[in-house]
Amino acid sequence: MDRPLYLLGYMAKESRVYAVDKELNVVSYKLLLSVLEYQTAVMRRDFETADKVLATIPKEQRTRVAHFLEKQGFKRQALAVSQDPDHKFDLALALGDLKTAYDLALQGDSEEKWKMLSQAATLKSELMLAGECLGRARDYGGLLLLATCAGSAPLLSKLAADSAASGHHNVHFTTSLLLGDVDACLESLIATDRIPEAAFFARTHCPSQLQRIMGLWKEKADRVQKNTTRKIGESLADPEKYENLFPGWAASQKAESYIRELSKLAVPASVRAPTNAQRNVPEELETAMSTGAVVFDEAGQAHLRGVSRKPAPPVLSDDDSDGLSRDVVAPPQAHAEPDVVSERPRPDVVPRHGAL
Repeated sequence: MDRPLYLLGYMAKESRVYAVDKELNVVSYKLLLSVLEYQTAVMRRDFETADKVLATIPKEQRTRVAHFLEKQGFKRQALAVSQDPDHKFDLALALGDLKTAYDLALQGDSEEKWKMLSQAATLKSELMLAGECLGRARDYGGLLLLATCAGSAPLLSKLAADSAASGHHNVHFTTSLLLGDVDACLESLIATDRIPEAAFFARTHCPSQLQRIMGLWKEKADRVQKNTTRKIGESLADPEKYENLFPGWAASQKAESYIRELSKLAVPASVRAPTNAQRNVPEELETAMSTGAVVFDEAGQAHLRGVSRKPAPPVLSDDDSDGLSRDVVAPPQAHAEPDVVSERPRPDVVPRHGAL
């Protein structure tokens, strides 16, 4: 009230209370007697009477009653009484009732609600629910963090596809890199017109693609009118024509093929893989070739001998957006014929197709 008022009385027939100010202006407010009786019963902790009175309160007034119950500390009763979906959602989160909050979020389908529910689910270690909520909220950064912490390859695969389709190139690149899919990383750089970065990436991780990328770089430089850029384009060399300018070119392509085959092996989760800095791929390849563990065909494709392949990873459907329930770690497989590949645990290389 913006001014002092003096109470005149209450008319039960109209459910209104009347008051007057100093200028004799009469004002009235709607006040249901049933609401007063309900609030009185609650204050007296007479919940049996309160439940009986609640049935007489119109539905449009029950949200107001729910706010009263919430202030009195009876949030669960307020959740049952409230008619406002937003208010009920907030109460469900406050009570930790994730199932009710999930049902209410489905009705509203608001990104803000899904994000709030994902945070609540994460705090309660409900990772599957958190993953689904982040997916519905299109929070690709949060999904990336969750999938990485959970070590869920199926969720990472689905995230890579979804982020690429929605134009979140940074998340797509990072996810593909974590999966070891260097081809997808390369295409992501090309799609965002980062051709120089793609060339350096190809030289390091997939030299078999370098010739194509260098051609794209020269085409991009030729389209630019600046003299400096044109000179850069003219200085770019084709690795197939000028192999002498690319030290270890032939060996790097063999190493790439070897790493691609090596990445297909099953690795138990208990194995602590060495990092790229701790490896020497040329020495590994030379040892494998000397023992016959790897051979190359006429096309230069590597083939591992006496090594079992891991099964194909599960594919997530759109309904299985969390990706955690199906993520099963394959058990280590015994190899009847030991060789240099099976004796040494396959390093979990990131990216998995890394070469020299």
